[in-house]
Amino acid sequence: MSDFFDSEIVQEELEEINKMQQDIYKDAFTFPSLSREDRKEHIESLKILLDKQRVMYTRLSLSDDPTAKELKSQIEKSVTVMGFKPGTSMDVLFDTMSQTIQTLEGSIDRY
Repeated sequence: MSDFFDSEIVQEELEEINKMQQDIYKDAFTFPSLSREDRKEHIESLKILLDKQRVMYTRLSLSDDPTAKELKSQIEKSVTVMGFKPGTSMDVLFDTMSQTIQTLEGSIDRY
């Protein structure tokens, strides 16, 4: 393992991010059929996850560790999978995701 990923804090945060992603994806396709309270909780979890992802990306960006740099590069390349043009700034991605969550939150009662 690399110095970056040897950090207990980094390991714990990555584990939490992965667990949150699994929980969120599990409910993503049933979102419209969730109770209003469960939809609110789902949206709150999305906000928390996005914040954690943003912090982890920042940590990766500040690290000199080669493995961290490689992961950062892979993340940056993955923006095309989400429909963005290659080279799109991660700030744009995070801001767009945040706006999408806000839109979802604003339409919570439509489901």
